[in-house]
Amino acid sequence: MEKTNKPKVAFVCVHNSCRSQIAEALGKHLASDVFDSYSAGTELKDHINPDAVRLMKKVYGIDMEATQKNKLIEEIPSPDVVITMGCNVNCPVLPCKLREDWGLDDPSGKEDAFFEQTIMTIEEKILDLKRRLEAW
Repeated sequence: MEKTNKPKVAFVCVHNSCRSQIAEALGKHLASDVFDSYSAGTELKDHINPDAVRLMKKVYGIDMEATQKNKLIEEIPSPDVVITMGCNVNCPVLPCKLREDWGLDDPSGKEDAFFEQTIMTIEEKILDLKRRLEAW
């Protein structure tokens, strides 16, 4: 049963081009019945990482370029939950009820196996977050 007034989860990374975009896509794909997923950054690249786009199509059949775009934090709704990806920078303070850092290394420029491992780790963390937020 789909929840009403679902918590809003913001996945935040500096450039909003790779890890945060993957998390937004997997949040929508795996947990949209429990929470709404958004991704954003403090600076933007002009595109989503092409390797992330390619591998998300390959693994899940999700076309991130068709459904998502790079966004600044100011462009998303006020979040209930803020997840930082592990960018090793000071993220802006966003008021929220829960904040955590997933500490993920940036797979940009690395081989597909590292990328796919990062995607699998994000999937596990999304499913864990879904379980925890079901009680909200």
